[in-house]
Order: sequence, then structure tokens, then C-alpha cells
Amino acid sequence: MEKFLEFMVNHPILISAFLGLLTILLWTESRKGGKTVTSQQATRLINSDNALVLDVREKKDFSAGHIVESLNIPYAKLAERSSELGSDKSRAVIIVDAAGQHAGIAGKTLTSEGFTNVIRLSGGINTWKGDNLPLVKKG
Repeated sequence: MEKFLEFMVNHPILISAFLGLLTILLWTESRKGGKTVTSQQATRLINSDNALVLDVREKKDFSAGHIVESLNIPYAKLAERSSELGSDKSRAVIIVDAAGQHAGIAGKTLTSEGFTNVIRLSGGINTWKGDNLPLVKKG
């Protein structure tokens, strides 16, 4: 720790550049693919605002357990199948994946397709399961 403090004192320009780049990275990542919501916030959106739940996991993972009435379109096929989401592009769309790794990419795809209310489930289906919320198993 002492060496780190010494480094900070001796190299203020490097530290400033690092903090600036870190801030920019965090800012751009937070804006990527829509805002994020917790599983409780997602539940409220589904129940009160009739939000569409879009599960972008592969069919096998989707069949193993998914949120009730969610639509499954794997993220690799989202651009070609986005018409399946309906014509109301202002409707809230909650993107669910396994752990948050593909939701940002899917969100950017939907935003480029004209959807204006794109939301990512923070932590994906793993957080949903961790909060002991119901899943439907198909298969």
C-alpha cells in the first residue's frame, strides 16, 4: 500500500489519465443497451406496465427455465427476428440473458431497430433465480 501511495504522488498525470479513462468506460458501459433494473423493478414493470420480457438465451437454456410469458429470441438472431416483438416500439422491453453478458448487445440492436424503451435485467436470469422468483420449465 505504501508503494502505491508513493506511485500516486510521483505520477499524478498517469493517475489522472487512468481515472479519466475509467470514468469514461463506466459511463459508456452504463449507457450501453438501455438502463438496468433489478428483478423487483422488472416484476413491477411486467405487472403494471405490461412490459415484454425478451429472453435472448439459446433455446436449450430457455427451456430449462424462463420467466413466465417471456419471448425467446437468441441474441445472435435478434436483428433478423426483431419484427416478432410487435409494432409498438415504445412498449417496455426487458432483456434477459444468463448473467448480463449479452443483454447490452441485444439492447443496442433493439435501439437501432427503433425501440425506445429498452431495459436490461441486471444480473440476468441468475439474479432472478437468486431472488427465488418463479420460472417456467418447458421441455
